[in-house]
Amino acid sequence: MSITSKHPEADCNVEQGCAAIELIIEPRPHDLGGFTVRRSLPVRQKRSIGPWIFFDEMGAAEFAPGSGVNVRPHPHINLATVTYLFDGEILHRDSLGSYQPITPGDINLMVAGKGIVHSERERPQVTNSVHRLHGLQLWMALPEADEETEPAFYHYPATAIPATIIDGVPVRVLIGSAYGLHSPVKTFYQTLYLEATLQPGQSLVLPNAAERGLYLVSGGLKLQDSQLAAQQLAVLGPAAGGTITATAPSRIALIGGEAITKRVMEWNFVSSRKERVEQAKRDWQQGHFPKVPGDEDEFIPLPV
Repeated sequence: MSITSKHPEADCNVEQGCAAIELIIEPRPHDLGGFTVRRSLPVRQKRSIGPWIFFDEMGAAEFAPGSGVNVRPHPHINLATVTYLFDGEILHRDSLGSYQPITPGDINLMVAGKGIVHSERERPQVTNSVHRLHGLQLWMALPEADEETEPAFYHYPATAIPATIIDGVPVRVLIGSAYGLHSPVKTFYQTLYLEATLQPGQSLVLPNAAERGLYLVSGGLKLQDSQLAAQQLAVLGPAAGGTITATAPSRIALIGGEAITKRVMEWNFVSSRKERVEQAKRDWQQGHFPKVPGDEDEFIPLPV
């Protein structure tokens, strides 16, 4: 992983749009047993972008028959996970009894609250043939007043996600509001999450938010005088707006929202309170979390 700081105030003026990019983050790879994820958040220099505290790109990966995604049951507290796929399928199960395949364009929102356990695997009809997987998984912090809310799971089919065309650019507003559209996905903070696909030469004016991060899934982009390469996360500066122009066929994800207070993160546990994370670690080690119905036999141990 490499991180590049941008200091455009040294060589630009207000008319040029200073501080278009504050930071460019190169994600670091993590092997999840059979496939790789690229993790952009958190990093030491940037722990969150709006309420978003974790950002993984899963794949793109191709699996032979008999192999695939096989993430055993594991716990979360005081956060919400958001899963979104470009390609493939994942089977979500959790300790509430949820059993929900997610396919491209859908959104799975899992609110951990006071504690939840889930697994991410694949259905046999997927695993039994050659298949692909590509998508994003993000975590949102919950407001301190909502950290211990009752856990919940929400599935939003692709048809429920609002979409539009802006100057020829297809845009989907996954969470929050932009371009006159409002997503039905539940939020706790003011939140922004959208995707767009651009062809070479096409431009898109980005919507505003208190904090914003632009992830280039594929292709190449120009933002004012800065170039962005595939699989880079650009932390955008406080200047309003910003226009991106594609230099190659490109897919982007824009995240953001209101700033949050500091969070403690250790393994799968996130909280505003260090003692709450320590309690969750003990609870998992001692078997106090609920089981996942239909997936009770395995679990991921607490890392030591």
